[in-house]
Amino acid sequence: MGPCCTVVPFQNKRTRKPSIFPTHYHWYTTEFTDAPQILHTYDTVFHGFSATLTPGHAATLSQHPSVLAVFEDQRQQLHTTRSPQFLGLRNQRGLWSDSDYGSDVIIGVLDTGIWPERRSFSDVNLGAIPARWKGICEVGERFSARNCNKKLIGARFFIEGHEAASGSMGPITPINETVEFKSPRDADGHGTHTASTAAGRHVFGASMEGYAAGIAKGVAPKARLAVYKVCWKNSGCFDSDILAAFDAAVKDGVDVISISIGGGDGISAPYYLDPIAIGAYGAASRGIFVSSSAGNDGPNIMSATNLAPWIVTVGAGTIDRNFPAEVVLGNGKRLSGVSLYAGLPLSGKMYPLVYPGKSGVLSASLCMENSLDPNMVKGKIVVCDRGSSARVAKGLVVKKAGGVGMILANGISNGEGLVGDAHLIPTCALGSDEGDTVKAYVSSTSNPAATIAFKGTVIGIKPAPVVASFSGRGPNGLTPEILKPDLIAPGVNILAAWTDNVGPTGLDSDTRKTEFNILSGTSMACPHVSGAAALLKSAHPDWSPAAIRSAMMTTANTFNNLNQPMTDEATGNVSSPYDLGAGHLNLDRAMDPGLVYDITNDDYVNFLCGIGYGPRVIQVITRSPVSCLVKKTLPENLNYPSITALLPSSAKGATSKTFIRAVTNVGQPNAVYRFTIQAPKGVTVTVKPPKLVFTEALKKQSFIVIITANTRNLMPDDSGAVFGSISWTDGKHIVRTPILVTQMDPL
Repeated sequence: MGPCCTVVPFQNKRTRKPSIFPTHYHWYTTEFTDAPQILHTYDTVFHGFSATLTPGHAATLSQHPSVLAVFEDQRQQLHTTRSPQFLGLRNQRGLWSDSDYGSDVIIGVLDTGIWPERRSFSDVNLGAIPARWKGICEVGERFSARNCNKKLIGARFFIEGHEAASGSMGPITPINETVEFKSPRDADGHGTHTASTAAGRHVFGASMEGYAAGIAKGVAPKARLAVYKVCWKNSGCFDSDILAAFDAAVKDGVDVISISIGGGDGISAPYYLDPIAIGAYGAASRGIFVSSSAGNDGPNIMSATNLAPWIVTVGAGTIDRNFPAEVVLGNGKRLSGVSLYAGLPLSGKMYPLVYPGKSGVLSASLCMENSLDPNMVKGKIVVCDRGSSARVAKGLVVKKAGGVGMILANGISNGEGLVGDAHLIPTCALGSDEGDTVKAYVSSTSNPAATIAFKGTVIGIKPAPVVASFSGRGPNGLTPEILKPDLIAPGVNILAAWTDNVGPTGLDSDTRKTEFNILSGTSMACPHVSGAAALLKSAHPDWSPAAIRSAMMTTANTFNNLNQPMTDEATGNVSSPYDLGAGHLNLDRAMDPGLVYDITNDDYVNFLCGIGYGPRVIQVITRSPVSCLVKKTLPENLNYPSITALLPSSAKGATSKTFIRAVTNVGQPNAVYRFTIQAPKGVTVTVKPPKLVFTEALKKQSFIVIITANTRNLMPDDSGAVFGSISWTDGKHIVRTPILVTQMDPL
């Protein structure tokens, strides 16, 4: 038997489950495969099953008249205390008080499970569990029903796809039960961190070994949590298990789904072959908000993942807190970097400095396992290049070879983007410019020396936010007519709860125990948006997922705390919508956005027709049969809170595109909105009508936007686009919509 495939039976009036079968399971096991081969059956976000099939059997099934599609199980990856304030949340004011902290809202987190004993998951002073909750607390290794409470109201784990892939024929090693738990308990730490970021309770005296000390709290501290463990330590997360978790979460009754998981290398499968896109559609079509991470393959263009327009795609920005460290060279030069090293300091003592990469051997320059000569590094501070292995693992290699410290130097691809790590030896991470300075010093000095000083926690850093260099970037590699990422949120050096199973580095040899850890990644940004969605849903129960996203996007910040346009950590230049989408989440303003761009399920179906999907392919995503209109809707006319004009690459001279948008008034009933335009360079933007008048009876108004550009005069930036915006205002609200113009043919 080979690894598993997911099979989608075709269902319409003629080919629906034959009535002689009492359940879909009976139909599947009789018509398509044997019972022992079935791993999961899906009946909520999706109709179908996953099973262990030989390649021949899978090929035969794909030709079966009752089968819509068969796709192979793929493996996805995880997208690895001051942030609530930094979102514009202030205690007892605005959102925090209006929504009773979201106590009626349930956030489902699809991740590595949870460490339930953490103070962040206490249920002290929480009211009764919402009566509509249908989920369970699944017992397993070191996890009993008592591990759930009024805060952690549900926990499940999904392992069948993983176990099928690690069977005798599979390419994946089986779960190592000495380091992993066959239960919802978190052996990795990632899931505990994301869950507490979204909805952790207030915890006093929180810190990571003294760093970031203070009160830790999630964005929605009273929201309920349900965890769905789909990712396994050192093993990733399988499509069939992710889809099963979406199916369960929707049946259980969650309001928000947070999924910090996706593909790597900026490669996205089409929506009908992507279980996150399919599961998220099933959730969003039932009114559940789905927040996902944009991936960590920035600053490369087209590196964003989780691109479906019904998913909210979140990039990462810095916050106004940092953990500075300083390298002092023997020549007196001081170089600024970052570190979360918490052990014995070097106390100003100078040590010999060595750069193994001087030899020209790549593995030595990267400080890979077994690449360092102890005779060369013993008693010295070692310069290691970033890349190919975990940053903290390089320090372990240096330690094993007898080194006393490490300088971790960025290469060109990471630029000046730095993240803190809880290193096992004294370490300072430097940007590529400072790294080059250190290497030049080593090669030009006969007895190079250095020391590292650690400066603790500094708050009030300016500028912030800055787009993290690793954050996944646009344009959207599947449908460039839809801008992705949607927005950014805090994702650099975020303090949140941690597992007791591993130390803060996650290395097997790190035996330290810590209640909290500081991590970076779009994985950390996504749950900020999930928590924000819970608060918005609590305050506006009638808002759709699209309305909640619109509220976040049209009110997002594009300026930093110096009141200047936000910049990109990778280049230092002003960031564009390809980097930050509509901007940085600002919750206080999202609470009262004035107008929202709403989107219905029919709109999404028309969008799928518009990108050229046929009815059978669309049914894989929507479950129910659909028909496309003869005159297809253009994908750029999906009622999205951003506008992307793709001018054909063959266009010479003046070219125009017309966009239709509709906005719904969610503010005071009688309102008049007028627009202001920031036209992209070399582009003319016309908007009709000149004003939108809303009354008690008239809540929704449409407008058109005509974008005209002479392709000879377009002056795109490095990303190949020019950017601007339209803002509607009634004097109180500003509803801002980014505009992006580029020469590109639809994909």
